Amino acid sequence: MSSLEETLRSDLLDATRSRDEVRRNTLRMVIASIGNAKIQLGHELSDDDAVKVLQKEAKQRRESIEEFQKGDRQDLVEKEQAELEIIELFLPQQLSVEEIKSFAEQAIANTNAENMNDLGQVMRELMPMLEGRADGRVANQLVRELLNS
Repeated sequence: MSSLEETLRSDLLDATRSRDEVRRNTLRMVIASIGNAKIQLGHELSDDDAVKVLQKEAKQRRESIEEFQKGDRQDLVEKEQAELEIIELFLPQQLSVEEIKSFAEQAIANTNAENMNDLGQVMRELMPMLEGRADGRVANQLVRELLNS
């Protein structure tokens, strides 16, 4: 069991004791997702693997929030937002837009990219640099802006 998983289980106990239902339910969902990933992979997860599961859960919440906002379902937006905030507590610190832009500029320089035709090449160079610390959509948008300027 990874130390991240142990931390999640410990926090689940605390949330259960303090009767924090949202936190308890969110942590249960995340722990179940990690368990499912273990079964799929057939072995224990490293902390990096567990972080990837958490990132997937966070991404699902962000997408749900977007859809619920379009559907004018504020009650569900608030529920998903609360879950996202809890999940983000266990993720690595996210990079700021300025930091992502700096990495994007570096990737553009490394690939000698000149226009939008080079977008895929730049993204292949950039995403490993940002691994787990930035939203791919934000990075993609910044690269597009930089290539168009």
